[in-house]
Amino acid sequence: MTNIPAKPKTIDSKAVVLPPARQAKIPIVSSSHLASGRSAELSEFEFGMIIAGNAFNRWAVRCISAVGVKDMTITDVLVLHHINHRAREKKLADIAFILNIEDTHIVNYSLKKLQALGLVKTEKRGKEVLYSTNEQGQEVCKRYFEIREQVLVSGLTGDGTESFELSELARFLRILSGLYEQAARSATSL
Repeated sequence: MTNIPAKPKTIDSKAVVLPPARQAKIPIVSSSHLASGRSAELSEFEFGMIIAGNAFNRWAVRCISAVGVKDMTITDVLVLHHINHRAREKKLADIAFILNIEDTHIVNYSLKKLQALGLVKTEKRGKEVLYSTNEQGQEVCKRYFEIREQVLVSGLTGDGTESFELSELARFLRILSGLYEQAARSATSL
């Protein structure tokens, strides 16, 4: 097999040589009409985010099911983990804020469900209701962690490069989250 020389591509007035696999690449997107504008790469990223998000949701629900807690949604799983986070009591509004869930009714529904499952306890202080995991909720989170380590984390290499890339990807996602939030506000005013 002969090596095909890479063709230089200009990015910001600088010639960058891309490997043959990256030349004339057709973006993998869910909606070609969204990839026809200035940033096909953003459409490609959005499609990646959609499939990764769905895979993550499916994983979290199946992992909690493997723990032995059935019929939980991704929101229920996320709310449980956040309530357990740092063993501090949480308010409904704070849970919704941290998880970036606009509709507090969705979080409230999960809280009621988690209470009914016997995983969360409440304490009323004045007008505020504070939520925390009880022993059973803490045990469920601990078991989830163990299963996660066994079947998900074990698939990672554990080298410094991978850890750095994951950290940078998380940082980039937080930046994009702000961009999407601002765009959502702008779209509301159109």
